[in-house]
Amino acid sequence: MIIGLDVGGTHTDVVLIGEEGLMRQAKVPTDPENLFESILSGLESVIRDIDTALVERIVLSTTLTTNAVVTGKLEKVGMVVAGGPGLNPKLFACGEDYHTVAGAVDHRGRVVEGLDRDAVEALADSFLAKGIRTVGVVGKFSTRNPTHEQRMEEILIKKGIEHVFTGHTVSGNLNFPRRIYTTFINASVYAIHRHFYESVRDSLKQQGIDIPIYILKADGGTMEMVTSMAYPGEAVMSGPSASVMGAIPWAPESVDSLVLDVGGTTTDIAVFVKRAPVLEPLGITIGPWQTLIRSLKSSSVGLGGDSLVQVTDGVVVIGPQRLGPAMAFGGSEPTPTDAMVVLDPGERDGDLARAEEGMRRVGDALGLDAREAAQKVMETMCLAILEHARKVVAEINAKPVYTIHEMMDGYRVVPEEILLLGGPANTLAGYLSAYTSQKVRPVPHWGVANAIGAALARTTCEVTLFADTEKGVILIPEENYSKTMDRHYTLADAEKMAKNFLVEKARQAGSRTDNPETEIVESMAFNMVRGFRTTGKNIRVRAQIKPGLIEGYKL
Repeated sequence: MIIGLDVGGTHTDVVLIGEEGLMRQAKVPTDPENLFESILSGLESVIRDIDTALVERIVLSTTLTTNAVVTGKLEKVGMVVAGGPGLNPKLFACGEDYHTVAGAVDHRGRVVEGLDRDAVEALADSFLAKGIRTVGVVGKFSTRNPTHEQRMEEILIKKGIEHVFTGHTVSGNLNFPRRIYTTFINASVYAIHRHFYESVRDSLKQQGIDIPIYILKADGGTMEMVTSMAYPGEAVMSGPSASVMGAIPWAPESVDSLVLDVGGTTTDIAVFVKRAPVLEPLGITIGPWQTLIRSLKSSSVGLGGDSLVQVTDGVVVIGPQRLGPAMAFGGSEPTPTDAMVVLDPGERDGDLARAEEGMRRVGDALGLDAREAAQKVMETMCLAILEHARKVVAEINAKPVYTIHEMMDGYRVVPEEILLLGGPANTLAGYLSAYTSQKVRPVPHWGVANAIGAALARTTCEVTLFADTEKGVILIPEENYSKTMDRHYTLADAEKMAKNFLVEKARQAGSRTDNPETEIVESMAFNMVRGFRTTGKNIRVRAQIKPGLIEGYKL
């Protein structure tokens, strides 16, 4: 059996899945101030009277970090960037405490300007005085020589900074601006991610459950939760990825389709090319920042069932703020959920009188009665969602289309069907149908489809291989593996070795197939130069099991 747990801004969904299918499910309110109790309550609902020794693992997904990015509620962190010749790093400022210091490495990995250590020490003091305890550090060409980043990390930690994220560890790809933003995102969501992990860990401990804990990554694969502490940015799009994984079994094989997961705080939009999710191989854009986080193509919009509804200059405006639950469920401000309760009182739970009060507020500003106002809110919500979806499709069609299976140069995505997930999916389907020619349908188990998608996501263990032909050594740090080799070792040799090592690791981890499908997600090699002579190559390869769904489980 597998537990899937999806923590959203409004609800926490938990499912227990066995080989015969969905066994139990629970939906409980999410209390961001007390995640432990929210998660514990959901777990207790699905594991009562169950022999927990039969539970193989728990897989998590969450929109908490996604929501934090969309609503701008990120932790205050520091950023220290060393640039050098070329683009001025000040052009890529992010966050309120972004600073540049002297120090440069060239494209061959040579130090051409020493690091200004005094400036870094002064910044450390400034951060601490402001209560900042997490900092990101980035140097241009740090993936070819991380010396400056490592020195900055040492100085900051020695001064008392608790957590430092370095650009060369969050991504090995060359792209200075994207590496800055990727490091910033990792640092900014670290506190939220850590709190989430600790809440899950403690909730399981309270139940006496000792099983592996995994989290769904942005690309639809999974990673061990402990490992994710060093790469919290990988989980920023965890919730949206769960939407995609939960919709895969129900997506049509013959046509392209849209996936809309309507939550309480956001709506997540993804695209399938004949059941294959579209991928952002270089890195996804999160908020205003282009990153190097490999991800399923998804866009999160601050528009959900509990989004604040206001009237500004005679126009209905929905979101991106969420000020608590809908009025029908004890909140103080009108929301689209209130509109749905007013229009479909027999289909929706909630206090009808309170929902009508909320819609009367909206109607008074528009010169409409409560029901007419509710209809206007739903029209506004549907048109806004469809417009965002149109922009996502247009963005995909503006460049070569990548899916999790292949690159499709020249292919044009034309979605003919919309799959809906989330609590309001069944109700919203009827309203959306009135504004689009596309077929609209909720997927089975729409209310907990995210948790199902997380539970059934394939374990995509990975390995990162480093080779230094000058020193004649190969390292796979996370496996505590080292080996000697000669100077003729190539990038192709490294890719082959990483894949073979990965297959063996997957088998040892209990892979359900003897030949798991592998892929190379990072591959780079560059010359190391001493003086004017090439002395060897520095090689980095990262391989993983391809994302997908576990076989052998029914839905």
